[in-house]
Amino acid sequence: MATALNDSSRDRVLMVLALAALAPCAFAQGTTPAKLSLNTGKEIYEAACIACHGNGGKGMPDTTVAFDKPKSFPDFSRCDQTTPELNVDWKATIRDGGHGRGFSPIMPSFVDALTSEQMDKVIAYLRSLCADKSWPRGEFNLPLPIVTEKAFPEDEIVVTSALNGQGGPGSTTDIIYERRFGARNQIEVDIPVVFNRQSPGLWYGDVGDTTLGVKRVLIANLRAGSILSAFGGVILPSGNRTHGLGAGVTTFESFAAYAQLLPANSFVQLQAGTDQPTETSKAPRSVFWRAALGKSFRQSGGLGRMWTPMTEFVASRDFTSHATTDWDIVPQFQVTLSQRQHVRANLGFRIPVTNTADRPIQAVFYLLWDWFDGGLREGWR
Repeated sequence: MATALNDSSRDRVLMVLALAALAPCAFAQGTTPAKLSLNTGKEIYEAACIACHGNGGKGMPDTTVAFDKPKSFPDFSRCDQTTPELNVDWKATIRDGGHGRGFSPIMPSFVDALTSEQMDKVIAYLRSLCADKSWPRGEFNLPLPIVTEKAFPEDEIVVTSALNGQGGPGSTTDIIYERRFGARNQIEVDIPVVFNRQSPGLWYGDVGDTTLGVKRVLIANLRAGSILSAFGGVILPSGNRTHGLGAGVTTFESFAAYAQLLPANSFVQLQAGTDQPTETSKAPRSVFWRAALGKSFRQSGGLGRMWTPMTEFVASRDFTSHATTDWDIVPQFQVTLSQRQHVRANLGFRIPVTNTADRPIQAVFYLLWDWFDGGLREGWR
């Protein structure tokens, strides 16, 4: 039920509704009143947003709006379009307008029309327009650690490189393609390109062992701040074993990935799994476990560019006689590059803690493109 308004508030609301009726999307043309005294997300939406975004968030028909809709114009009732986004991203667009995140300037800034609390209320109302609650929310789309795999299903391309900082020269670059399908599923393809020097002046380089896999979210509870996923895949022997570019055997990989949201934009991400080769004479069975701790910082009142320092603790152990556990620590720093924050970079170092004699320190780096949020050249200042 709508809250009763005083005469001054009622006049302002009537002015907004009149604008909406007489000139659809008047706000999109730069007309915004003083801050509105509205108390529910639905009231705010109907007063300030419905002229462009329509009943139920589906968007007004093209014939009734006074502008050409951009291709990124949202349908808030479509869960596949809205659930991957974070509340903070929506709030940045409401506060700063479309240009604030590299979207269409047709979307105006509401910083002079709505309070921060009202923006939160209208976002909560927009969230209610997705009726299917099986879709995990974008708040679980945490910054990606360099080694630990995330639980959230994504649409991304990631190029990760590891360069030996000591010992024999060599590098591995993984080109990772991830595509989401349905509410909770993702396919993943990982194609490594490996270079190593086996002796002075003798280099080998080619495609390594390729991974194909599927990930599925098992549990996603935003109130508890927890998400759990399972992955199953196969590592194909596409690399040349003789030249040290692959294991030379088909291997089945499985793991569980978990994330927990913590206070103050902190988080922990965990992963544990096993690799099971079909021929143990060529490669040993092994287990691995990983943990990433991090905290994100944002500029511009908590809505701008994001900086995320993280530290990973990485371990693996082969099932062979007298094997010991390899432990690594991976300090790193991720930063969003694009205005839309869909292009990110991460730089760190993988430092062996045990069994260091034949395991070099590596410089590790990735460049990430979340193609769900737009083209690689879109969303920059």
